[in-house]
Amino acid sequence: MSKFPPPVPPERQPAGIIPEVVLKAEPDDERVWVPMEPNVWFRPLLLNTVAGYWTSLLRVRAAGVVSCHRHPGPVHGYVIKGRWRYLEHDWIAETGSYVFEPPGETHTLVVDEDVEEMITWFMVTGSMLYFDQAGNLVNYTDVFDRIELCRRHYEKVGLGADFVNQFIR
Repeated sequence: MSKFPPPVPPERQPAGIIPEVVLKAEPDDERVWVPMEPNVWFRPLLLNTVAGYWTSLLRVRAAGVVSCHRHPGPVHGYVIKGRWRYLEHDWIAETGSYVFEPPGETHTLVVDEDVEEMITWFMVTGSMLYFDQAGNLVNYTDVFDRIELCRRHYEKVGLGADFVNQFIR
């Protein structure tokens, strides 16, 4: 008797099912990381246009403020490396920390001077609204903006604009 059940035959999969995504989260090719601003990149894992969310790795390699923003939808995060905090809260998310951010949460992400590199997995539902120091809405991003940012970057670095398609569902 086998320890494992037999594999599911392909004909037992539901008709119309989309392909799964299986990939190495931290890529060997640096070009997969998409720059957002100096010393800040994201690595798309799944860009879901039907449910309106994206999941990615955020990498920061310098101390500083990343952005002040609000999430109209829930956000989940898991710190893979380093640590970060929000100016508006007294907690620190460090390696191994899980963070849940409820809809409406507004905060400013900070990476402190003694952190060489921070990598965090985030699942962002909906959009992100960006604010200036006076609290004025100055920009937003959603899954479609992320896809276009990836297309432009991947074209520029020689992977081709369609490279992003593997992450889109």
